[in-house]
Amino acid sequence: MKEFNLLCREFEEMDGATYTALLAEKSARVLPALAAVAADGMEGASAFAIFILGAIAADGKLSEEEYLLVSPLLNAFFGDAVDYDACKKAVKSMRAETEGLKEIADVMVDVLGLLSEDLKDDIVLVCLMICAIDGKVSRKEKQWIKQLVRE
Repeated sequence: MKEFNLLCREFEEMDGATYTALLAEKSARVLPALAAVAADGMEGASAFAIFILGAIAADGKLSEEEYLLVSPLLNAFFGDAVDYDACKKAVKSMRAETEGLKEIADVMVDVLGLLSEDLKDDIVLVCLMICAIDGKVSRKEKQWIKQLVRE
């Protein structure tokens, strides 16, 4: 995988059409693979959805663009329509729960251990892309996502 900060910059500057096509391609590959695995009693896809919320919560802000990208994923995994205000509240409350977020990060790292290197890379890319939709991957979002790329 390319150097992490370079990847962040690429996604922050990517044009909309390329961004949309790449995110659709990576998501179509990642989501079925995650649905097929489980670690520590949690389905991989659910862990991924919560991990993405944790990435968004890392900087304490949920942009409307981030929400629009994440809402179909959240609705698919949690079954209910999650509106923007409810999602903002969830992000805010997640920010306060550092121990719970650490557990989710640990589960996600375990899930990644069950997948190929290519799928791991794609999962990191999807996380980065969701955080970059508002034009900036914050330092805190980067730190959160980097947990997935530890050797």
